[in-house]
Amino acid sequence: MVTTALPIYTKKDFQTDQEVRWCPGCGDYAILNAVQSVFPELGIPREQFVVVSGIGCSSRFPYYMNTYGFHSIHGRAPAIATGIKVARPDLEVWVATGDGDSLAIGGNHTIHMLRRNVGIKVLMFNNRIYGLTKGQYSPTSEFGKKTKSTPFGTADRPFDPLALAIGAGATFVARSVDVFQVHLKETLRKTAAHRGAAYVEILQNCNIFNDGAWNDVTDKEVRSEHVLELEDGKPMIFGRNRDKGIRLVGIEPEIVSLGNGISESDLLVHDERNPNPNYAFILAQMDSQPGFPTPIGVFRSWDLPRYEDVMAAQIRDVTAKRGPGDIEKLLRSGDIWEVPA
Repeated sequence: MVTTALPIYTKKDFQTDQEVRWCPGCGDYAILNAVQSVFPELGIPREQFVVVSGIGCSSRFPYYMNTYGFHSIHGRAPAIATGIKVARPDLEVWVATGDGDSLAIGGNHTIHMLRRNVGIKVLMFNNRIYGLTKGQYSPTSEFGKKTKSTPFGTADRPFDPLALAIGAGATFVARSVDVFQVHLKETLRKTAAHRGAAYVEILQNCNIFNDGAWNDVTDKEVRSEHVLELEDGKPMIFGRNRDKGIRLVGIEPEIVSLGNGISESDLLVHDERNPNPNYAFILAQMDSQPGFPTPIGVFRSWDLPRYEDVMAAQIRDVTAKRGPGDIEKLLRSGDIWEVPA
């Protein structure tokens, strides 16, 4: 048996000769840096990667990745990526998308790709705005937000992307932040290791049309009070002095201060492999409540059969029973139904 050693890649191997054309200071640069840094570590031949995108600032991603790729049409990246993965299950298919592309025109494709558990990794850049079209509100913009398309404030209530993904049955759901490079890279490694559908929300700053959208998460002076880093098997602790935690009272999360009879043993211990999606849903909804921190990390990681594997098994079983199909014979077989007079 002859084995071929995989080439040793560096970040440079995944960079292209294309000028990276995002606005100076855009959070997309940080995400690109993280992806190009992690891909060489995965031990996968470069020609097995495919990066698919739709339309939006984030969707320029395939131009800057020295892999196969598609810059497709608005909202349809999950559908195109599904076709690629079903036809070639051996490929590593990643989708780069934004909150508008993924959750507005592409919402239907997104939820069905997730519920099918197609083995695709989705990186959803969430800047809470339409950046490419110059500052209209998006499906994740805050209620009442004033934008070019809502000068008196939005009347819409925003999607919670991770709650939506969990509701659709995603088997891997995570959140990270563009400028948290160590955390983002580790999240990408865990995403790559998951076999089924993975959905990662990346909080990303659009410094031109929605600057500071995530200041409470990224500002060094306050982020320790506003960010809860989820660590599997560890109690949920946060705060500048690591003196606050989360416990459950029934199904309601509650912020408590450690001390005065409350210890780490009273806190909720994170279990990313909890089979009950309600647990992950509680975490996804946590920061919608006043005073609660924004959780980051892996919310859920659960194994189920992949869509492409189930489909391949069906094809093998039918072929074994009925023989290989003949498309030419099928097309020339004449009418296959009768229309009564």
